[in-house]
Amino acid sequence: MWKLKKPKLVKLIIGILAADQQCLSAAMEAIVAGFGRTDFVSDIWPFDKTDYYKDQTGENILRQFASIEKLIDPGELAKIKHKANRLEQKLAAKLDLDLYRPVNLDPGLIEPSKLVLATTKNYSHRIYIGKKMYAEVTLIFDKGHWRPLEYTYPDYRQKCYHDFFDKVRTRLLEQLKSKH
Repeated sequence: MWKLKKPKLVKLIIGILAADQQCLSAAMEAIVAGFGRTDFVSDIWPFDKTDYYKDQTGENILRQFASIEKLIDPGELAKIKHKANRLEQKLAAKLDLDLYRPVNLDPGLIEPSKLVLATTKNYSHRIYIGKKMYAEVTLIFDKGHWRPLEYTYPDYRQKCYHDFFDKVRTRLLEQLKSKH
C-alpha cells in the first residue's frame, strides 16, 4: 500500500482588479474581512497589458495583490474562488457604479515551486479542481526566478509582479520552516 502524504500548506494571494481607488479600498476591506489579515500588499499598478476587462471594470483598471498571513490547505482553492466570486457580487451592489464588475478578485496559491490561479473557465492547460472550478500553474519558480509559461497572462510576466511574489514566497518558506 502506498502511503499518502498530506500536502504542505501554501500562501493564499488575491489579485484585485478595480475600477478606481475607492473600489480598490473596498476590495481590500472585503478581502481582510473574508479571508483574514494580510501580511503583504503590493503596490498599485495600471492593468494595461490587455483590455479584456474594460467592458466590465472600466477604462483605467488598477491592479493590486494581497497575501493572506495564515497558511492554507491547497485543497481549499475551489471553495475560496467561490467565496471570492460572492464577495465580488456584494461589492458590485455596494459600490453601485455603472459597471458590471467594478472589482475582480482572483485567488491563487503560492507554493515554493509555483503560482497557481483559480478560474471558472476551462481550457487545455487547466485542471478541474472540483466545485465547477479549474486551476492553472501560471508561473514556476526555477533557479531563483519566476518563469512564465507559454500561456501565462501578459501582466503576470512583469518584473514588479515577480518581485512581489518573491516576498510572499520568502515569507511562505519562513512560515513552513517555523512549523517544524
